[in-house]
Amino acid sequence: MKFGGSSVAGAERLGRVADRVLAARNLRPCVVVSAMGRTTDALFAAAHAARDGDVDTALATVAPVLGHAEATAGELLGGADARATAAIAAVRDELHVLLRGVAMLRELTPRTTDTIVAYGERLTTLLLAALLAQRGAAVAHVDARRFLRTDARFGHARPQREAIAALVAEHVAPQLDAGRIVVTEGYVGATAEGHTTTLGRGGSDWSASLLGAALRADEVQIWTDVEGVLTADPRLVPEARPIPVLSPAEAAELAAFGAKVLHPATMQPAVDAGVPITVRDTQRPEGAFTTIDPRGGGRRQGVAALAMRGPVTVLTMTSTRMLATSGYLAQLFAAFGALDICIDLVVTAEVSVACTVEPDAPLDRLVAALAGLARVDIARDRAIVAAVGEGLRDAPGVVERACRALSPTNPELLCFGGNDRNLSLVVPREHAAAALQRLHAEFFPAEPARRAARNPAHAGAVGRPLEAQS
Repeated sequence: MKFGGSSVAGAERLGRVADRVLAARNLRPCVVVSAMGRTTDALFAAAHAARDGDVDTALATVAPVLGHAEATAGELLGGADARATAAIAAVRDELHVLLRGVAMLRELTPRTTDTIVAYGERLTTLLLAALLAQRGAAVAHVDARRFLRTDARFGHARPQREAIAALVAEHVAPQLDAGRIVVTEGYVGATAEGHTTTLGRGGSDWSASLLGAALRADEVQIWTDVEGVLTADPRLVPEARPIPVLSPAEAAELAAFGAKVLHPATMQPAVDAGVPITVRDTQRPEGAFTTIDPRGGGRRQGVAALAMRGPVTVLTMTSTRMLATSGYLAQLFAAFGALDICIDLVVTAEVSVACTVEPDAPLDRLVAALAGLARVDIARDRAIVAAVGEGLRDAPGVVERACRALSPTNPELLCFGGNDRNLSLVVPREHAAAALQRLHAEFFPAEPARRAARNPAHAGAVGRPLEAQS
C-alpha cells in the first residue's frame, strides 16, 4: 500500500491512512509513504539556501516542516508517544547540523542533498508507525535504506533489483511473516556503502513497485487523490470516468501523453513479476479504482481512454531527393540526433516526412543543418490528441469515427499503425480541448444514471484480494 504526499498531508489524512491500513491488516500489508505535502520542496529550498551561505533562511525554511510534524504528532498521538517526540527532535538536530555544515562550506553535493531531502519521508514513517502502534497494531518500522539498494547516482539513483530482492527477503518478509505491518519510506534508498540516495520525483511509486515485485505481493495499491485512471482529463472533460482495467501497455501509452497514471519505468518491476497494480482514492476507499493488470484479465477491444499533450511543433520536410533514394531518411534523422532533438510522431509520404517535436527544440539550427537536404515547413502551437486501447487497429471504424467526431476540425497529421493501441491526431492547440470533448462523447457516450460513477464491481473492494473483486 503506497500513500502519496496529498494522502498524508496532515493529522486528519494520516488518520484516514491508518484506517485504510488497519482495514487490510489481515492481508499482511507493507506500507510505503511519501513525505507530507510540500515537505520535499521545502527541504530542497533549505539546502539551496544553505549552499548560498544563508543559514538563517535555511533554518527558517525547515522550521514549518518540523513544526508541522510536531503538531501532527501532538494531534494524532496526544503527546503519549515519547519515542515519536524524541525521534522528531533528533531529526531536527540532525537537519540543523547538516544545514549549518553546508552553509559553512558553501558546498552542496548531490549526496548531501539526498541526505537532507530524505528526512521528509523519514518523518512521515515515524508518525504513521507510531499511530498504528497506538491503535494496537503490531508494527515494524523498517528503514528503506536497509533494503532498497541503488547505485550512487544521487538524486536519480537506479535500483539494483537483484540486491533488493535479497535484502527484502532478509529485512521485510520476516516482519510480515511474523504478523507485523511494515511501514517504510518511499523515494529513499542507499548504496552498498550505506550512503542515502533518492530515486527522483515519483520515486515513492517506484519503491512500492519494487517492494511488490520482491515480495511477490498479491497486489500493489497506489493510493492517491483520484478514483483510478480516468477516460480523459476531468479538467477538460467533466464526464470522464474511471477505467476498471488497463493493460500495462495501455497505461504506458497514457503516461507518455501526460495522463495521471504511473510512469512505465515505475510499473515495470511489478509488471515483470506479474503483480497487478491498482490506483485508488484515499478519500473514497469504497469508490471506483483502476487495475493495471499484467495477467491479461478484463481485456476489451477498442478505445480505453483519451489523452492530450501540447504544445508541440509539427515539422514537414520535403525534397525530391527522397524519392527512391536509399539512406535518405537516415541522413535526415541523423541531423535530429546530432542536435539531441527527440521525435514523437512521424509520418512519411513520397517526397516528404512530417514529425512532431517539443516546442523548445533548436529549430533554427535544425533548418540550417538540413539545408540542401530538405525544405522545412514549421507549424507551431499544435497539440496531439490520442485514443489509446488494446486491439485498436482491429476495432471496427475507429479512424472513421474519430475523424467524424473531430469535425469541423480536420487533423493536420494522423498517426496510426505504429502499434495496435494508439491513434494520434494533431490539431491546432486552440481546438484541442474541444476535439478531446467531442472524441470523448463519441467513444464514451453518457450512461443512464451515471452507473460508471461508481463501478459496482469495485464497490467495497478495499482489503479484498483481486480475485474476489473481479
